[in-house]
Amino acid sequence: MSVTNFRYVASLGLCLLATSAFAETPGGIQDSFAQAARASSPTFSGFSTSRGERLFQSTHGGEWSCASCHTRDPRDVGAHAKTGKTIKALAPGANPQRFTSSSKVEKWFKRNCNDVLGRECTAQEKGDVLTYLMSLGK
Repeated sequence: MSVTNFRYVASLGLCLLATSAFAETPGGIQDSFAQAARASSPTFSGFSTSRGERLFQSTHGGEWSCASCHTRDPRDVGAHAKTGKTIKALAPGANPQRFTSSSKVEKWFKRNCNDVLGRECTAQEKGDVLTYLMSLGK
């Protein structure tokens, strides 16, 4: 292998390593929610699958729930309740691309919580929903 080829291969390898170092996971995002929940409530004692499922399935006095678009089983493909646009499975076990970018997670929680709850979700609520979704598997 020539020096030029070696440098190219080494550079490519370093780029791939750097990219994978910034890849996020649902568990890492969940840890961020836990840190934020602890900061806002000293009595935070962890996330709850059952609270997350309740939040996901309930309409909270409004017209929509999370399940209105993401289906009662978030492992399934959904559709936006108003536009009919297809929505890929939300549960990370069924769709490994879900919850791998904190900026996208924050964007969608902000928008969807406002639609469903009429306000932003708390870190506790986000963590509960993510805990529920992670519990579903494939």
